[in-house]
Amino acid sequence: MNQSFSSFGIGLILAVVLVYLILMAQFASFSDPFVILLAVPPGLSGVLIFLLLTGTTLNIMSLMGVVMMAGIAVSNSILIVEFTGTLRKQGVQLKPALAEACRARLRPILMTTLATLLGLIPMALALEPGSEQYAPLARAILGGLAISGVVAVFLVPAAYLLIHRDEESGPQQLPPPSAQEIG
Repeated sequence: MNQSFSSFGIGLILAVVLVYLILMAQFASFSDPFVILLAVPPGLSGVLIFLLLTGTTLNIMSLMGVVMMAGIAVSNSILIVEFTGTLRKQGVQLKPALAEACRARLRPILMTTLATLLGLIPMALALEPGSEQYAPLARAILGGLAISGVVAVFLVPAAYLLIHRDEESGPQQLPPPSAQEIG
């Protein structure tokens, strides 16, 4: 069991490094992948708290749930960072771009998170014979996703603002509305 845990730990660290490198190539930035991955550590704490509250042991199935939770948490963070970057490329200032990205991406993040949470409740309850072996997986995802879903909406934009606040260039504003938009 100790060998399995150490192998899984090494694999998890390697996976995070590979995800960081892929995100770094995708966003052409060193800081944006770091902001995206900020939702994972609070998700890990959510996993541990939920497993503790439910009396579930940390085992291979719950560690697989950690990997799945991390993937969903990263996906939620990508929605905000990517949309903010798109708005900034269109000339929108940092704070309005972040506010719009959070407003526009809140619904997809909540829908994904809630659908996953609700779908995993029957598995986490382990009501059927034989289903108790998958309960730690579901419980790990439930605990981690509940925390990381909230964190993605608050911590990720705050970290993005802190990291990119010095890049704000001059008094650039939203483009003026066209005559068709006014009329």
